[in-house]
Amino acid sequence: MRLMIVAALTLVCVAPAVAQDFTAAPNYGDVRLAPGFSPDPHLVVVQAGGSIDVDGTLSNCSGFITSAPDLRLFWDGNGSLDLKVSAISNADTTLVISGPNGAWYCDDDGGDGSNPSVTLSSVSGQYDIWVGTFDDGETRSAVLSISELSSF
Repeated sequence: MRLMIVAALTLVCVAPAVAQDFTAAPNYGDVRLAPGFSPDPHLVVVQAGGSIDVDGTLSNCSGFITSAPDLRLFWDGNGSLDLKVSAISNADTTLVISGPNGAWYCDDDGGDGSNPSVTLSSVSGQYDIWVGTFDDGETRSAVLSISELSSF
């Protein structure tokens, strides 16, 4: 019995921690978009960053985010143009996105300067989007952009 308890505690300690809670209510609400949406880009002013360092929870991701997503996107666009999700800020920002197929997408400097940008294949479903900050757990003003046409 003692061996089973020790084994169970060991498994709990080595299991990866997933601090991003895609089931939580998003900080800035949700949006439903379909191909040809207007205005394009769809812009949302957010406070980027948070206290959770994603570097230890997701591979190939960096930055500090909140537990809850910043925005939940419901996309109805199979077969249409790709979606470009980007952010712009005076701070070094990052993007973390959970897609409808269970995949995670991350970017640090894929946009202009130190701004992130992710191009998503047009797959319908729920996307949870976090805008993080690269350097610290502080929050910074940012604008999140969702577009079929361009990125920041």
